[in-house]
Amino acid sequence: MDYRYLPNTGLQVSRLCLGTSNYGRGGGKEFALTNDEATEAIGYALRVGINFFDSSESYELGSSEEALGYALKKLGPSREDLVISTKVSGGAHKEKRNRSGLSRKHILNAIDESLVRLQLDYVDLYSIHRFDRNTPVEETLEALHDVVKAGKVRYLGASSMYAWQFEHMLSLQERHGWSRFVAMQNQYSLNYREEEREMVPLCVARSIGMTPWGILCAGLLAGTMTRSGERLTARAETDLLRGKAGRVATTDQDFDIQDKVRRVAERRGATMAEVATAWALSKPYVVSALIGVSRPEQIDGSVTALGLQLTSEEVAFLEADYRPVFPQTLN
Repeated sequence: MDYRYLPNTGLQVSRLCLGTSNYGRGGGKEFALTNDEATEAIGYALRVGINFFDSSESYELGSSEEALGYALKKLGPSREDLVISTKVSGGAHKEKRNRSGLSRKHILNAIDESLVRLQLDYVDLYSIHRFDRNTPVEETLEALHDVVKAGKVRYLGASSMYAWQFEHMLSLQERHGWSRFVAMQNQYSLNYREEEREMVPLCVARSIGMTPWGILCAGLLAGTMTRSGERLTARAETDLLRGKAGRVATTDQDFDIQDKVRRVAERRGATMAEVATAWALSKPYVVSALIGVSRPEQIDGSVTALGLQLTSEEVAFLEADYRPVFPQTLN
């Protein structure tokens, strides 16, 4: 396993981050893992050297955090060897009034509830899951600063939003001397490269580490859906997030890119998922890539991708068919 420092910090994270959005059964997903199944996956990830684990208060209505906490308690790794990340905004309750968003009230309540579910005293990275247009930015940033100073959070991050929103918040943090964002978790894949216009240059200029999600474009780049409309896994059949948090992958361009990933994979004797993951990891601004996997062989494939060095010709071939797409709705 390879590790990198998050820019402007002394924190080292594995180049693969195990995402746990489909761990825990509280949200009703048919393909979500039980706590014991999650423990098996997390244990395997630890054995291959992954030290970075990501969750959110909103994943499976909080049961993702519970599954992660259950697994870590049962497996017993040293807390100092782990980098645990979770996010705030979506809420862990069906009743959302004052239980979601980025108000001071919710942030201060949410971090305490997340720590209980995770069975931890602190999290290493605490990120705002989405931008909140209904709360003054200063209120959000000061509350985040306070949870850092209270010792409940070590570092701050953000997730998908517009670059101007992120720059505005970074500037306010500097002006007020508040704790600064060090990571950006945004959607990024061969099929969704709109972030290269503004967010990537901003993160490079501001020394923000990118830890992207969606690198397989909801499974399209792993071959779990076909141009003819077949859905080859339970998740591809039922994952409602495809039409909400992620862009729907149904255009000819999407499948043209999928075909190119397949051709490179066949030439290299690799899987499509390994090629798509290797492409994301080839970008110097990507510190760690989020992998939403649940089985040991899927984790092995992601680790294999770390050693798959794509040539400049292969990268150009994979990227050649991309044309601008309508940006996802961020908030």
